[in-house]
Amino acid sequence: MSYYQKTIKKPVTVSGIGLHTGQLVDLTFYPAPVGHGFKFKRIDLPVPVIINADADLVVETARGTTLEYNGARIATVEHVLAACVGMDLDNVLMEINGIEMPIMDGSSLSFVEALTRVGVEEQDGEREYYHLHTNVTLFDSEKQVEMLAMPADEYQLTVMIDFNSPVLGFQHASLHHIGEFNKEVSKCRTFCFLHELEVLLENNLIKGGDLQNAIVIVDRNVDDEELARLAKLFNKDKVEIKQEGILNNLQLHYPNEPARHKLLDVVGDLALIGSHIKGKIIASRPGHATNVAFAKQLKALIKKNKHIKAAPPYNPDSSPVMDINQINKSLPHKYPFLLVDKIIDINDNSIVGIKNVTYNENFFPGHFPGNPIMPGVLQIEAMAQTGGLLALRHFPNPEEYDTYFLKIDKVKFKQKVVPGDTLIMKLELINPIRRGICEMKAEAFVGNKLVTEAELTARVQKKIS
Repeated sequence: MSYYQKTIKKPVTVSGIGLHTGQLVDLTFYPAPVGHGFKFKRIDLPVPVIINADADLVVETARGTTLEYNGARIATVEHVLAACVGMDLDNVLMEINGIEMPIMDGSSLSFVEALTRVGVEEQDGEREYYHLHTNVTLFDSEKQVEMLAMPADEYQLTVMIDFNSPVLGFQHASLHHIGEFNKEVSKCRTFCFLHELEVLLENNLIKGGDLQNAIVIVDRNVDDEELARLAKLFNKDKVEIKQEGILNNLQLHYPNEPARHKLLDVVGDLALIGSHIKGKIIASRPGHATNVAFAKQLKALIKKNKHIKAAPPYNPDSSPVMDINQINKSLPHKYPFLLVDKIIDINDNSIVGIKNVTYNENFFPGHFPGNPIMPGVLQIEAMAQTGGLLALRHFPNPEEYDTYFLKIDKVKFKQKVVPGDTLIMKLELINPIRRGICEMKAEAFVGNKLVTEAELTARVQKKIS
């Protein structure tokens, strides 16, 4: 199935205070063209600077994620980026008249609500995914943080936290797919411990900090005298502990809201990879520093393997779109020339078919019998039959039509196909079908290795009665 890039339908502005600077800023989201990605634009500078959302541009992770380019910085980007990912966007320009993103209530909710108001639109450009085909790990022994990425059909995340705190205890949170983000994660607020907050406030390090934009965990006994002192420190008339272990009047949205917020941070920081991932991320005790380090590691892996074409995902346990009986009715080919066993994905522009190569194929006894190899021309034939099913999809009463080869171009056989292999064949239309002429790009994979590729041209023609 093809997925297309997305942006927002029109600009929308959010205003708020920066957590660390205390500055009131205006953040405006703008639609952006295909291939643009996520970018920030500092418009308060004498010469505006555009800063890519790129892990390689991260310069600070102590109290949030900060990017820098050409001497211009943009701070606390993780909550905004998490909102963009949660909204399933690809291309957005974010203009801001200050150095730091607004903290709002300490979550991504305000950004998600603003983007939802203006709506999302699909663009005329396919979205590319990087499919993880091996496990990727990162372990920080000093911080006791571990991150793991493993193959999966969806972008999934699980986060576990343990601060050795009697209040928080061990918590975990998960997303089975990114579509759950807005409902389950976006409103989960940042948190800190009381002793951390006191130090930050006393050193004037969170000028925009407020009891309404963070969950403050009270992990020690606090008497009335100290509560009065804290009220003065926070510039409040009164400070209370109304919920066990939580300072101020905030009610938790979920019992595991801190873990869900950590997951939110992981989503935002991993947006700095710059690519959509099909894989499952498991993070134990993550923080911005390790999130960014892992983003850099995954980005480097994607760059290294960029020239390697990923095979379409194939799960033998999933029900096919078309089984052999349906294929047999749709194609004129019969034994021994029906070379497609099932179709696992199809849409108007592409199709993915499967050919199970067994030792019992009729051609193996005579084709390198001591070293059986599937003939390349039969691999092309198998791909052509798969493409024929795609072409026939565009015609009413497809059983009345046949497809015939007109041309084969740019054929490359990169690796032999032998008994026991499963051939995964993907065909995509190069141009729309006109006057019955169908031009397709064809690729065949074994595992994740591209074994054969070609460009095929066929004519769809009504059967002669």
